[in-house]
Parts: sequence; C-alpha cells; structure tokens
Amino acid sequence: MDISTQSQVHGLNTSTMAARKKDAEAKENLWSSILSEVQTQSNTKLPSNKSVLVLGDNASGKTTLIAKLQGVEDPKKGSGLEYAYIDVRDEYRDDLTRLGVWILDGDPGHNNLLKYALNETNYAHTLVILTLSMTTPWSWVNQLQHWMKILDDRVAALKIDPEEKQQCQARLSTEWQNYCETIDDLDPGSPIKRTNRLSSVDDELDALPLPEGVLTTNLGLDVVVVVTKTDYMTTLEKDLDYRDEHFDFMQQWIRRFCLMYGASLFYTSVKEDKNCDLLYKYLTHRIYGLPFRTPALVVEKDAVLIPAGWDNMKKISILYENMQSCKPDDYYNDIIAQPPSRKTVSNREIEIQTEDEQAFLARQQQLLQQGQAPTRGESPLRSQPGSNGKSAQRTPVAAGAQGSPKKVDGKLAPGTQSGEGVLANFFNSLLHKKSVSPGSAAAAAAAGGVAGSPLATSSPRSLNGVTASEPVSASDKMSMRTDAALELDRLARSVKKDLDYSAAQSDC
Repeated sequence: MDISTQSQVHGLNTSTMAARKKDAEAKENLWSSILSEVQTQSNTKLPSNKSVLVLGDNASGKTTLIAKLQGVEDPKKGSGLEYAYIDVRDEYRDDLTRLGVWILDGDPGHNNLLKYALNETNYAHTLVILTLSMTTPWSWVNQLQHWMKILDDRVAALKIDPEEKQQCQARLSTEWQNYCETIDDLDPGSPIKRTNRLSSVDDELDALPLPEGVLTTNLGLDVVVVVTKTDYMTTLEKDLDYRDEHFDFMQQWIRRFCLMYGASLFYTSVKEDKNCDLLYKYLTHRIYGLPFRTPALVVEKDAVLIPAGWDNMKKISILYENMQSCKPDDYYNDIIAQPPSRKTVSNREIEIQTEDEQAFLARQQQLLQQGQAPTRGESPLRSQPGSNGKSAQRTPVAAGAQGSPKKVDGKLAPGTQSGEGVLANFFNSLLHKKSVSPGSAAAAAAAGGVAGSPLATSSPRSLNGVTASEPVSASDKMSMRTDAALELDRLARSVKKDLDYSAAQSDC
C-alpha cells in the first residue's frame, strides 16, 4: 500500500472516531437533560409539609369554618388540640396534596398544647388563622390582643436559627412591598400566571418602602384574620340598633390592626356561604403559590376581603366619611360596648334529684313506726263496730242483687241472703244520701223489723247519723218514713209474688 492510500485510511478512521465521540456526548447530554427535567418537575410538586394553625375563642366558629373548607356537612367539635386536613389540588399540574390543620381549643388550660402545632420544624411552613365572631363584636379587642400575645410568646420561645427567622420576616416584608393587583386577562391555566405570582413585579424595579403602620410587629408568620358569622349583622341592627357607621368603625379598627401584623382580612358566613370559597383559594395561594384572581372587596359590609399588601391608611380613611357620631381614634369599647346582660329564662324543666332508695324506705319505716302511715279508707258496705264494742260481720251481697230478691232453689226465706242484700242496698242508699252509719241502720232494721217503721228504733244513733239528743227536722223524718214505707211495700209485694210462683211450681 502506498503512502497516499495509508493517509486516506487514517483520515477515515479519524473521522469515524470523532463521529462516535460526538454521538456519545450527545447521548450523555440527552440523559442529563432528562434527569434535570425530572428533577425540575419533582421540585414543582406541591409540598406536603405545610400546615395551618387556627386560633380563637370558643364559639368563634373555628370548627365550622374548617369543616366548610373541607367540604364536610356535619362538623364534629372536639377539645384540646384537634388535627384535620384539607385536600388541595393543583389542576394545572394534576397534583394533589393534603394541607394539615391544627385547631386549638379556646380554653386557656390547653394553651400548652400549642407546642405540638407550632415548633422549630414547621415554623417556616405554617400559616395562622385568627377567628372572631360577629355575634360578639365588643370582645374583638380583648380576643385579638390575647391570641396575638400567646402567638408572640410562642414564637419567642422557639429555638430556631436567627437567620431563618430573619428570612421569614424578610419574606413577609417583600410580599407587602411587591404586591400588585390581579391581571384578569390571562388564561387561568397559563404557566405565565403560575410563574408570576400576584405578589411579584418586575425584578428590575426597586421595592417600595412599607406603608405607614405596616408590619410594626413582624412575627415571620402569614396571618389571616377571619370574622365569622357575618349574617348576624342583621340581628345587631334589629336588636341593638347598630347602624352602618358602627360597622364602618369596626372595619376600620380591625383593618388597622391587620396592618400592624401584616395580616389579611376576611368576613365570612358559613350559613350564607359568603367568602368561604375565596378563603380556600387565598390559603392555597399564600401557601402553595396557586393563582388567586379576586381583587380586594370592600363594598359589601358582610363580605369584606382584603389580601395582605393591598391595604393602607389612605384606603382605610375612606370609611371615616360615614362616621358621624364617633371618631376613628375613639376607644373601641366606648363605641362598640357590650350590651347589658339579659336574664334568659330557661325553657328546661327543673331537674329533680332522685332520692336514694334505702333512704326512702328508711323514712317510710320511721313514719310507720310513728303511726303516721295513711290508713285505708273503709267501704260503706264494711261492717262498723256495734254498740257493744264488737265488730259485726260483713253481710255478703251477691253481685246480681241490686234491687230484686235472689231466687234460691225456687224458694225464698225471709232471712235469706237475698233479702238481706235488698235491705243492705236500701240502707246503703240512705247512707249515701243522709250519711247514715251502716251499723246504726242495721240496728234500726233489727229493732223495727220488716213490717215496722225504721224510725221506731231504740238505737242510740238515729238513721241520719245524729245522736238522739240532737234534733231532727220534720222534713227529714217525713222523707225517711216515706222512703222506708215504699221500700218495705215493694219488698212485701216481691215476697208475695215469689211465694205464689213457688206454689204454682209445686202444684205442677
């Protein structure tokens, strides 16, 4: 092989090696780009270490509000420190995560549980919600000062790196300084909307200084003040004569308070479903950077929405124009005073405490021993003690003998049970009418006989229960004679009829 041929072969080998080297570098770059893309996508996933801490007095609507954000119809209230979660979905990335929620009981005895909900690990990833109720607007000052002091003390007790805390405080200041209004003409799912957060502006622009009174107390925590149960405003107007200037005074005061802590403000009503969905979207915006396209709302007094960074003292001063009977600097509780307590009448019945069974029986035994037990009432047909001090036997009365003599084997004897029953019924009617003692009536019947007058007796008591020494009116005597004569006459006719019937039967 000549020299020219060798040079050509060497050139081909060199070019082949270069091409192979180039292909290897291209494959390596391809894998590098794939790995970097996967890493970028994994970093854009919704984080799972975010949480919300809900603080507020009892009956301020904490549990109901969180249940509404969860989509739960029937909230279950617990005690102490409750934990729940809210499902958060990123529709653009088709990603789903859970936002942890800690709800602290309003009982001061449970404040020590706050260390589990806010600690060194989750300090930089926690958003705080402070709840107030429109049902008690006169207590807003005390409640906000109380809970902010508890929160401030807890943050001061955290053993975190001062640099980390400073970064969190700087983040809040930057978000206030770089706040801008929503651009509504962008597509809701556009990536541009996602990369440019609402609180960001052109990086080339210098950040504006904080307005007057903003973030004078910077805890490094996102704070959202939520006024619940705003549907109660109509009740305040009706029962306590609240006017628009009262609500404007309340709103300007709480907005100035929010400025000091860099907090957002929401007026919500779960009952009327006002601002609940917007609150959910705003929370996901502040925590995960998801889009929030709703501007500030200050027109409707029961549906106020003020995002952090929008408000300032100049905008608040607009409310001063409607305040005629009060001034913005007036003490809050001088204008929004607590009404006098009303004595509420309980509809519940007084609870009766049951007596111990053994104590009840012991008391009854004592009464029996003292002879105070109630005696059983005697029947009018019971025999009464006779004049000789002995009890006469009770005369049995057949169930069917109510005025006619009973037939026994076709024969009737004058001293049978049927005749005695008829006489007993007769004298019983006299007893019921004239309060005649059965014993005295029986003695009168025994002394006078069947054919004689019942008034001709030698008993020491008369038929009407009055002793012989007591006078008896003539009308009463006449009535007694007439009744006795009629009854004895009827009895004689019945006896004669029965005897005739018996004789007829014997002849047959």
